[in-house]
Amino acid sequence: MPKSRKDKTKLSAGTAPVLAATQASAADRLAAGNALRGKVPRQAHGTWKRDKGGLDPLAILRASDKVRIPRLLPVRYGRMLQSPFTFYRGSAAVMAADLAGTPSTGIRVQACGDCHLLNFGGFATPERNILFDINDFDETLPAPWEWDVKRLVASFVLAARSNKLSKAAGRDAAVACAASYREHLREYSRISPLERWYARITSFDLMEMLPSKQLKRRVERRIAKATSGSGSDLVFPAITEMVGGTIGIREDPPLIFHPGPEEIGAEDFQALVRYSLNAYRKSLAEDRRLLLDRYRLVDGAIKVVGIGSVGTACVVILLMSPSNKPLFLQVKEAGPSVLEPYAGKSAYTHHGQRVIMGQRLMQPATDVFLGWATGKLGRQFYVRQLRDAKIKPLVETFDAEVLTVYAKACGWALARAHAKGGDPTTITGYLGAKDSFDKAMGSFALAYADQAERDHAALKAAVRAGKIEVLTDA
Repeated sequence: MPKSRKDKTKLSAGTAPVLAATQASAADRLAAGNALRGKVPRQAHGTWKRDKGGLDPLAILRASDKVRIPRLLPVRYGRMLQSPFTFYRGSAAVMAADLAGTPSTGIRVQACGDCHLLNFGGFATPERNILFDINDFDETLPAPWEWDVKRLVASFVLAARSNKLSKAAGRDAAVACAASYREHLREYSRISPLERWYARITSFDLMEMLPSKQLKRRVERRIAKATSGSGSDLVFPAITEMVGGTIGIREDPPLIFHPGPEEIGAEDFQALVRYSLNAYRKSLAEDRRLLLDRYRLVDGAIKVVGIGSVGTACVVILLMSPSNKPLFLQVKEAGPSVLEPYAGKSAYTHHGQRVIMGQRLMQPATDVFLGWATGKLGRQFYVRQLRDAKIKPLVETFDAEVLTVYAKACGWALARAHAKGGDPTTITGYLGAKDSFDKAMGSFALAYADQAERDHAALKAAVRAGKIEVLTDA
């Protein structure tokens, strides 16, 4: 892996090179990992300093504006403006450029690419069990394992600062996250590939980590609510309305709207939705096609989600069964991963397929409706259910103790994902049994959180100078 951005060497991003080394014996891979400490000391990961004048974070962000829906750009920047933490969540491309210049062992895994603490949570499996895992894969790509860990630990420091917790609380959460990653990765390195493939973190595992009965009861209530019906049943009354005797998706501009010809060209938007839905159908296995065909298309609309995705073509589609039971699908635009300039191009020419294949490799169980499509206007998409019993962590309510517990859970989930889509034995040989790497991650997290605050301040200055328009009440 290059040690500076001046080195333009790129890594091949196919899946085969990630797993090729796993054919060697466990002892040889442990030894190979141990030997890497001489080339890249574990303490070296704790340092961070951006080259002066070498990177303009706002220029990186603005570079993607030209492919986003213009009317949504103020919403995007308005959300990023709220705090350094929200800026961080929307600036994965900036951190990818920064991480390319940090020390790396050269060991690759199937990386998340946007691995911050709010991209984890609970979700329902096809068997309707609740698991805890990573839940966002827009930027997934084979890449150095360190990049995911570093983005994750820094997010805990920024979350702690956003919650007005102490500097020590943020650092402790980052260290706990890294330690959990290291320790669980070691456990996964000792079991068979098939056992790793089936490994999962259940709601019961998460309950055992919670520090109080009160918190356990609160989480149990949220799980009960999330599983009281399908995700579509829960969403249906919130975003639909009856107009002229016909059910449809309710307008709530600028966050939910039906675009006109001036934004998408001469084609009718609903015609584009029908075309994309038919193209997506072809990516499904035959049994899933049969399931999808039991529903009819009712409506589609642009729906703004998250922060980093704001401005991309993200469409929510409403389908109904013959008995008028709803099914919501989310069609999200997929472009090149932010890691691609530094880790190499994807093995998949279709970025929707890249996202889906990465998700299938990293998650223990996936949505039955996962698929991809190319729209009539040439945009690439991936498709999944909208909010299928998803349980979002209420990080803004966390005190220091709960934040640390959550950090351990995220570290565990990341270790499981990397063990499934990489070589946990060689990484374990490098990390060892002591806390050298954990402490380095605590130092890095503090330093990079400071960097995110400086970048956020640069955005605020650009807004004050009238260079960037924002909508702050969305």
